Amino acid sequence: MYRSSAHHQRALVLGALTAGVALIAVVSLILGSNLISPTAVVTGLLDPARDVGDVVWGSRVPRTVLGLLVGFCLGVAGAVMQGQTRNPLADPGIFGVSAGASLAVVIGVYVLGTSSVLTTLWLALAGAVVASIVVFSVAALGTGLSSPVPLAIAGTAVSALLIALTSFLVLSDETTLAAYRIWVVGSLSGRSLAGVDAALIFAGLGIICAVANVRSLNALALGAEMASGLGENLVRARIVGLAAITLLTASAVAITGPIGFVGLTAPHVARAAIGGDHRWLLPASGLIGSCVLLACDVVGRLIGGTAEVSVGVVLAVLGGVVFIVIVRRARMATL
Repeated sequence: MYRSSAHHQRALVLGALTAGVALIAVVSLILGSNLISPTAVVTGLLDPARDVGDVVWGSRVPRTVLGLLVGFCLGVAGAVMQGQTRNPLADPGIFGVSAGASLAVVIGVYVLGTSSVLTTLWLALAGAVVASIVVFSVAALGTGLSSPVPLAIAGTAVSALLIALTSFLVLSDETTLAAYRIWVVGSLSGRSLAGVDAALIFAGLGIICAVANVRSLNALALGAEMASGLGENLVRARIVGLAAITLLTASAVAITGPIGFVGLTAPHVARAAIGGDHRWLLPASGLIGSCVLLACDVVGRLIGGTAEVSVGVVLAVLGGVVFIVIVRRARMATL
């Protein structure tokens, strides 16, 4: 009976989070730097040919859709990352995903001279995947993959190298620096739905890998030795987890550029609200990630006026404050 009650409570939490996502999506469509009444927004949604339809379908709909997608991907990736490493400070970018995407985008501008949205998307996806493969290969050459430590060390080392290469390229060419500066800040502004189908494919594969990793994550919460004693194949668990983190983070980074704090904080909030069972924790983290990212984007639109403030900047400011609160609450910070 207790188990049934716990399941009921968790289902209610997920229901509330889903309602919250729907509410913030509606708010995202209604509010923006251009003052448009809710009635006019509905009219624009139903009739894109109207003048207001250009704003609604050209800006607010893409930002809302992409915000929900990116936030969900980063939230789930963060939960998988923290579960794999048993480190409450773990962030999806630790495997070199963001650094690899950044370098690929910079190479595209520096060598190919291209900065189109679709090309940037594919370059970022490719760079993120290649960087993760390198991290995995380096870690496998060391003490193996049964422990998360080699992966974390390899990820930190590879990220440092990729960041250094990126800095060298952007500082040696003004055109590359200008394009990189716009992309690296992390923003939903000016993004379109062009190429989002590719990102959705990567994200879908990442979610499948994350779901397949649930049992292993619950076992790893007891410790690597205990998980191994329960019959878990630790190497396979690491591979599936790394694939989930890479695909989800690559999808998000390719669309908006590197965005911090969502993958770090969303799992902590979800863990406090719904518990540590990853069957519930993963969807909760994704929904919280969507809410946080889209809410911060709306805040950036309102406080910046016509100039707007990028969601990456808003998250950096608000995320720092939230993270301090999280660290001070032992129940949220402990895995």
